[in-house]
Amino acid sequence: MNKKLYRSYSNRMVCGVCGGIGEFFHIDPTVIRLIWAVLSIPGPGIIAYILAAIIIPTEN
Repeated sequence: MNKKLYRSYSNRMVCGVCGGIGEFFHIDPTVIRLIWAVLSIPGPGIIAYILAAIIIPTEN
């Protein structure tokens, strides 16, 4: 099995990072978004999201 992480094109709110992570782990993307929001309160989560949006490719 060869799974790859992609930014979601169909399940996106901003850049599709949380949607892609949710699809990769078979978890509801809303849960990923809530976890990411809690981690972004101190600040490093916002930088991590921007880096992930740049690094993770978009699905075709």
